[in-house]
Amino acid sequence: MTRILVVDDDPQILRALRINLRARGYDVDVAPDGADALRIAAAGKPDLVVLDLGLPDMDGVDVIRDLRGWTTTPIIVLSGRSGSADKVDALDAGADDYVTKPFGVDELLARIRAATRRVAPADASPPALRIGQHTVNVADRIVHAADGTQVRLTPIEWQLLDILARNPGKLISQRHLLAQVWGPTYTNETHYLRQYLAQLRRKLEDDPARPQHLLTEPGMGYRLQLTADQVAAPPKGTVR
Repeated sequence: MTRILVVDDDPQILRALRINLRARGYDVDVAPDGADALRIAAAGKPDLVVLDLGLPDMDGVDVIRDLRGWTTTPIIVLSGRSGSADKVDALDAGADDYVTKPFGVDELLARIRAATRRVAPADASPPALRIGQHTVNVADRIVHAADGTQVRLTPIEWQLLDILARNPGKLISQRHLLAQVWGPTYTNETHYLRQYLAQLRRKLEDDPARPQHLLTEPGMGYRLQLTADQVAAPPKGTVR
């Protein structure tokens, strides 16, 4: 059974989430502050953490950094801070998703389901994917259009797509993408991302002006949005 650690200093939110999550079959631990959260996480090894940033003893971003020092457990931030800078700081520290208060329980539950579905070994190769009318085999760097022809992607386009494909549905911050693809001295060169994501959309999206899969979260980052039926078997003739 999936175990979730909920960290929030509001007793009403802790109670409401504990009731709702347990009603849906999750095991739930709760913590009212950062110190308790870190202690419970170390002892109980939760499968997912829901974390408020405004804790009484320490900033939630510091909790994220401490957790990321030893675990890759998905972290969903649940916070009243709605500023872009707060979201970027949390995502750069290692959060997997960000939900702003006030929030809908159904939306949070959907985010939890998405985060737990995509947990996989870090070195696992992304499966073949369908983006628009294209079948994308990230591991072998092959794209097939609907008519069977191959679409050429540049090495940088493949690097960006590989990062997004390893984290389907997850918001990947601009800084992380820039550091991973171009290096740590390029983390402010956001125009690089705009240029290359626009190229990827032109090659892969059915309507590049209205992308359905390669999505931009303004001021924060990018995500590859897929449904379960868009994980495709490799086309015939693809070498695995």
